[in-house]
Amino acid sequence: MKNFYFVKTFFALAAGFFLASPINAQTTDAELTKHPEFTSSNYLLYPEPVNIKYTKVPAGYKPFYISHYGRHGSRYHHSDDEYKYLFKTLSKADSADKLTELGKQALAYAKILANDAAPRKGDLTQVGVAQHEGIASRMYKNFGEVFKDWTIGGKKVTPHVKAYASTSGRCIVSMTAFMGELRAHAPNIHPELISGKSYMKFISSFEWNKLNYSKTKAYTDESDKLWKQVNPQPLMNKFFNDSNYVAKNIEADKFYNRFFEIATSLQGMDKPMLDDIAANAKVPADSFVNLFTTEEKIARWKAQNAWWYSLIGTSPLINTDAGINFAKPTLKNILDEADTAIAADTARGSAKPIAATLRFGHDAALLPLSALMQLSVANAKVSDLSKLHEQWNDFKIIPMAANLQMIFYKALNKPVLVKILYNEIEQTIPVPCGIGDVIRETKDERKCPAAPYYRWDDVRAFYSDLFKK
Repeated sequence: MKNFYFVKTFFALAAGFFLASPINAQTTDAELTKHPEFTSSNYLLYPEPVNIKYTKVPAGYKPFYISHYGRHGSRYHHSDDEYKYLFKTLSKADSADKLTELGKQALAYAKILANDAAPRKGDLTQVGVAQHEGIASRMYKNFGEVFKDWTIGGKKVTPHVKAYASTSGRCIVSMTAFMGELRAHAPNIHPELISGKSYMKFISSFEWNKLNYSKTKAYTDESDKLWKQVNPQPLMNKFFNDSNYVAKNIEADKFYNRFFEIATSLQGMDKPMLDDIAANAKVPADSFVNLFTTEEKIARWKAQNAWWYSLIGTSPLINTDAGINFAKPTLKNILDEADTAIAADTARGSAKPIAATLRFGHDAALLPLSALMQLSVANAKVSDLSKLHEQWNDFKIIPMAANLQMIFYKALNKPVLVKILYNEIEQTIPVPCGIGDVIRETKDERKCPAAPYYRWDDVRAFYSDLFKK
């Protein structure tokens, strides 16, 4: 236990910062220092909002349909090989008597993960289940009118809720958790739970084997500068007692990055696993991520943040829309499903009412979707990657259970409006008023609401135009 330092409860809930500093606000080094948990990138716990106040709905309007895309909740690390790699590396060094006391504690930690976490690679945790239950509960609290029965011809008609999930188990369980909670509040809804390979074309069309487009020299030159700020040596010195052994037997960069990612993933693990780690390693499980100093965490996160940005974000250094275009099938499904729901509402009796379309997928689908839709949280254009964090943050876009919600509103003899929420925070989009207009007879009909409310005709026209490019 000697010489082991840690900061207790590193993984504090991040919601306070997100409320004090809006999702679209700039992020400074000082804020990252105050909230080092943000450096866990896409492993960050969902920043559950509290006491959010939404902009008043225009007079006469009420919500009638919701279109949603959500990332699965907190999960085990995606790779069993990486769990096992840490254990094998530390175990081999222990056999050669090359581990420090800290290294032996890390070995005990890695052994539990290799035995108990590796077989569950990528599985949703109960923490992830609770995240989706919370989002569903707040959706009903904020927009419960959407899920109430319709009255048609004097009879009550139950609205449908269509839910699509990726074929990944963690997404199917996320969908089930969400729908279970939603039905607890609205037991009369008619759920349609859908998953299958044929739906992956719009749930998650990103292909990890097609990344060459992102390796432009303009990006790699800037990225290399950030990764050079990441120094694995201090961690090597904490775990291993022989620098020559490390030089000959360990890929320091690989070990450093694998250890960091798995340590940050522990915030989404369930208590029994964390207790097991603590009992065997003799220190709290969240102590291991704090073997990295705050400065080390920030340096590594900046490089990781730039990687996500340039892979499927709005990076001008890539000079191609290849990454963002992976989201086009998802956006088209959103437009088409909304048209179907609006048509059903207009028909009032000749088609089944649709209260919501829910989709449960992955960060590699949601991030480019937010960029393609030019949401304010994801639309920054930054060439100097050393300053990227000031305007664009992966932890704000793809934390665990990240979600997009489009709330549709109607009023008698008025155009349909839509408001976009991202992680339950209102967004702005660069949609000009009037681009979806047909010829209008009166000036009053051409009036547009103030953001974050937009006319659906305009939003649909704006996004439909993206498919022509």
